[in-house]
Amino acid sequence: MILTAAQMVDAERAAFAAGESAESLMEIAGRRLAEFVEQFHPRPGTCRVFAGKGHNGGDVLVAARYLAESGWQIEIEPVFSTQNLAPLTAKQLAALPTKSLDTPAYPLVVLDGLLGIGSTGEPREPVASAIQRINALRREQAAWVLAADLPSALGHHGVEADATLAMGFAKTSLLDDEATRFVGRLAIAPLPGVEAPSNADPAEVLAADNLRHLLPPRSFDSHKGTYGRVAIFAGSQNYPGAARLCSAAAVHAGAGLVTLFCPPEISQILSASVIPEVMVSPIEDFADVPVDQFTAVAIGPGLGRERDAMVRDFVRRCATPCVVDADALNAISESPALLKTCAGPRLLTPHPLEMERLFPRQNLPRRAWLEAFVGEFPVTLLLKGSRTLMGEAGSPTSYNSTGHPGMGSGGMGDVLTGVCAALLAQGKSPLEAAKLGAWVCGRSAEIALRDGGASQESLRASDVIDRLGAAFDDLRRNPL
Repeated sequence: MILTAAQMVDAERAAFAAGESAESLMEIAGRRLAEFVEQFHPRPGTCRVFAGKGHNGGDVLVAARYLAESGWQIEIEPVFSTQNLAPLTAKQLAALPTKSLDTPAYPLVVLDGLLGIGSTGEPREPVASAIQRINALRREQAAWVLAADLPSALGHHGVEADATLAMGFAKTSLLDDEATRFVGRLAIAPLPGVEAPSNADPAEVLAADNLRHLLPPRSFDSHKGTYGRVAIFAGSQNYPGAARLCSAAAVHAGAGLVTLFCPPEISQILSASVIPEVMVSPIEDFADVPVDQFTAVAIGPGLGRERDAMVRDFVRRCATPCVVDADALNAISESPALLKTCAGPRLLTPHPLEMERLFPRQNLPRRAWLEAFVGEFPVTLLLKGSRTLMGEAGSPTSYNSTGHPGMGSGGMGDVLTGVCAALLAQGKSPLEAAKLGAWVCGRSAEIALRDGGASQESLRASDVIDRLGAAFDDLRRNPL
């Protein structure tokens, strides 16, 4: 559920009226903020705290206390004097341990608790200068900025956060297209007793809590046939790498058997270069493949445009659930009406340019663009981007929460296609596969940075494949 600022205020008032205390909710919020910091930075460093006068300031001060207990060095940025703080916020400041700091350690984490959902308009001093200092720390000292509930002065050239932990529910303003660069990685910290009103926006922000049930433990009496057979139609003379990435991702995402169908002229190259678990089969005509023997199909990565008519015919006729990506989407864009008569379920995974070819945006917000498309075509759509969206007719729209800008490189879409196909093969619906696939791929990319094996600049699609196992395990461990 997504709430407006006014709905969130009412929900908190109702919780207080029912017996919840502001102090207990502050304690929970602060603990979750500290946990979120340690999810991305497991080794203690330096935490610089920018606390406002209100309860957002109290939240980050509680977080600082928990981080101090874990070995973090804490620096309190002097924005307001103690006399100006709300009583509960002043109490949290007094509870912080006081000690002289050692030499500042890295990572450097900044907690933004300057302004809450009640703030409007351009920030005034001393908050305006504090926002400038936060952004300078991020820009000049590689600080990782975490905003409590929402970045201060969101929508008014405010804090540019690397991550935002929304309290209770995501707020509408956090999901505006223009807000993504300020919000960064978005997560939700549930608060006990704070309930969404019946008229709240039913869209969801994906999190481990609402995905874990889709990934139950595997039965001990299962075998490779239990987890599905994936057929992948990918690769061409110019783009063999896309086929390698897609097929490897399908294996690492749990498919029982993976067969890669490719043009005969590159079959030997791919046979020698794919991972050993992938079977390679040369094929001239897609119609010759017995797709009824497979539980899921992926088509498009690296195909090229030489066989567009064959691709369109296959997408329309195949009764097996299909993930349709890349050049298969480009082929369909010449005749999108075929999507209304497909013989089986379809999950489309376009990036914005592919989507524009398929269904021109006409200045719509991304969510409205997706919802207009699935309102016209009976398919599931995963619209890639810095805040990936998923939806189908009759279901609330979903926003993915994981990932980072390092995923803006070639091959990431091929990996996502393979993961989604593997999940389809294991019995997930197209929408379930889209949700799980987007979340797991994004979390895998986060783990690559957390573990020190990659930076945002160096991250490769192969790095994401290598950490899919850790991402699936993380889903079961309930990260934010």
